[in-house]
Amino acid sequence: MNETFARRLTGAAGIATAAALIIEVPLYFVYSGPPTDANVLARLLIGIVALAFLVVFVTAFRELVKHTNPAYEWAGSIAFATGLVYATITLVSSGLEAGAVIATDHRIDPTITVNGTYILYGSISRLILAFFLTAVGVAVTRTNLLPRWVGRSAYMLAAVNLLFVPSLFFGNTPAHFYAANGWGTTALMGAILSYWLLAVGVSTYRSASRRGVLAGA
Repeated sequence: MNETFARRLTGAAGIATAAALIIEVPLYFVYSGPPTDANVLARLLIGIVALAFLVVFVTAFRELVKHTNPAYEWAGSIAFATGLVYATITLVSSGLEAGAVIATDHRIDPTITVNGTYILYGSISRLILAFFLTAVGVAVTRTNLLPRWVGRSAYMLAAVNLLFVPSLFFGNTPAHFYAANGWGTTALMGAILSYWLLAVGVSTYRSASRRGVLAGA
């Protein structure tokens, strides 16, 4: 994998991940009360697709860092590992939630914990994602492989995720902003991540063309 291909793959995977997440997030706000089973399963399916693309994104990003500056391959490896852990945790929690929906014939009561998935979606995911974003920030700012705003925004988003880690002390009611699985902890943070990934994906993909022009000059 050369650098140009790594940039294009990273960018395309980032855009695909963001597109799936952008479609998924509004489904959390369709119902003011308990969502229907179809709604829950639809957003879980879209989320699973997004996570599959995220795995490609973090893998390609590691390769991109290695090609750009091998001295900071360690940062790319941390971003890859934590991104993979984040995807795995979220996939597991999605599987548990989907299993609970399929096993019942009634609508989900949002006040009931589904196999403890609210901890996986909330505090655990927020902490792992903060490590991932910090690693991305280090890799970008130290190697200049992408514009500076990418690294700086990664640091800022990591800090915001850390602020939601203690949310497990504030219950598990989705209607509450700062609950363990509240709309702020899960849906809002997912929305912010999706638009950040979209911007990063577009910037990374476009950088492949600029690098190609410079290489040919």
